[in-house]
Amino acid sequence: MNPYIVGIFVPLLFSFMFRKSKDGKKRGVPADVGGEPGYAIRNYRFTSPVETQWEGVRTLAELFEESCKRFSYKPLLGSRKLISRETEQTQDGRSFEKLHLGNYEWMSYGEAFKAVCSFASGLVQLGHKKDERVAIFADTQAEWLIALQGCFRRNITVVTIYASLGEEALCHSLNETEVSTVICGHKELKKLVDIAGQLATVKRVIYVNDEGISNEVSLAEENTNWTIISFVEVESLGRENPVDAELPVSADIAVIMYTSGSTGLPKGVMMTHGNVLATVSGVMTIVPALGSKEIYLAYLPLAHILELAAENVMVAAGCSIGYGSPFTLTDTSNKIKKGTKGDASILGPTLMAAVPAILDRVRDGVRKKVDAKGGLSKKLFDIAYSRRLAAINGSWFGAWGLEKILWDILVFRKVRSVLGGHVRFLLSGGAPLSGDTQRFINICLGAPIGQGYGLTETCAGGTFSEYDDTSVGRVGAPLPCSYIKLIDWPEGGYLVTDSPMPRGEIVIGGPNVTPGYFKNEEKTKEVYKVDERGMRWFYTGDIGRFHPDGCLEIIDRKKDIVKLQHGEYVSLGKV
Repeated sequence: MNPYIVGIFVPLLFSFMFRKSKDGKKRGVPADVGGEPGYAIRNYRFTSPVETQWEGVRTLAELFEESCKRFSYKPLLGSRKLISRETEQTQDGRSFEKLHLGNYEWMSYGEAFKAVCSFASGLVQLGHKKDERVAIFADTQAEWLIALQGCFRRNITVVTIYASLGEEALCHSLNETEVSTVICGHKELKKLVDIAGQLATVKRVIYVNDEGISNEVSLAEENTNWTIISFVEVESLGRENPVDAELPVSADIAVIMYTSGSTGLPKGVMMTHGNVLATVSGVMTIVPALGSKEIYLAYLPLAHILELAAENVMVAAGCSIGYGSPFTLTDTSNKIKKGTKGDASILGPTLMAAVPAILDRVRDGVRKKVDAKGGLSKKLFDIAYSRRLAAINGSWFGAWGLEKILWDILVFRKVRSVLGGHVRFLLSGGAPLSGDTQRFINICLGAPIGQGYGLTETCAGGTFSEYDDTSVGRVGAPLPCSYIKLIDWPEGGYLVTDSPMPRGEIVIGGPNVTPGYFKNEEKTKEVYKVDERGMRWFYTGDIGRFHPDGCLEIIDRKKDIVKLQHGEYVSLGKV
């Protein structure tokens, strides 16, 4: 046979076989469930929802203690040393704060466990009782996780509040949950002092040590009757006066998480230890080869369930967590002093979580740099990108093998250095990720993106795309902790009998579905239902459709659809 013919048809044959094998993989399969009739799917590897991955572990407190014993000498919490803080002025007279940051300093799992125990004992010495609540109102940092786990060791419910929350929402959150102790940073302490007269139950404020906080502390001591004490002092107090743990059970409320509140005041979602543990257990089965050699860059708000669940997954796997900030993430971030390295460059993370807005920013930044260079650099980038895109789309005529390595060295290595050069897996959640951005990140960073779908009400558990799923625009198959069901919504024209793919409102069931909203029984009854088999379901209000392989795609939202005067339904989101 002519070698040229072989050279053409063999790759075509392999390409066809490769596509068929990919398309044929079942990631989700039909499930027999109770409740409202619909079309339900479960994860193909688990016949029933997973509650815990570890024998004898039923709470987040037990999970943390177990990991600290197993990985005692491995680094857990890393924070960068602040060398100096400067103010730079631009030519138009605007001032910007710039930080000179040093290397990461690490606390091992064993040291972190001691700090957690000391903080828990310190709370008792301060007079905080078990049935009182603690609020954490601070930026993401090592002390945040220590405080959270410290509260769990005394079975204290933690109220999480976004550091960016406005005064009205902040007052509502603290008063509704009757918080008696608040843990905060210096910016947040000033906010608390401003609304002190409106806070009925706050007695104690623990501030995280930070340079320049003395003014805020003095202001708080002068204008309130609160006990004001530093985080370090609370730990010291507990170290000198240790108290035995009072560990929670699975059904105890671990966190009351206040949503950002797109309309009206934020709602507090109650999460049990069992709820969050189910999501953590589910995600543990998805990330490939997750182990203690991983380094995770933490910079998203811990007051959001995506980051809270992600960090607990890292703890469970024995990973190292290095803390950063969106403002110091890269060498060119807003708050990084020129000549100082960003968090990603210093840490060299292998795992990251991101929201689409940040990934869009990375994509736009790279494209602008490439366009600005122009000439040969731009031409090389465009060729490399198109060749790798063809390969990712399944073509054997794209850049594979040696050619892929060549393009990585010539073109993409510089792009990867923006996030440290070692990222091997990205988790994206919080909002839909565009197909263009997903492809761009896949190619330029050389890392798969696990796109997930979940809500605060389901502890971020819902669906998650697997590392070998190269499709775009979808959010994956159900996590092992969840059932995903579509139910008819006739008013919007979405039915589970639709062809070629079932469509309808997305309903999530499983052990990760939370009990409901704090002090809001009416809203809880509206969107939560328990079926005849005892399974709890959450009605999301999102519209989805199932692909033949059991993966979900989000296509609309009920609140976006309005009825026009002649009876037609129109999706505002699509308009």
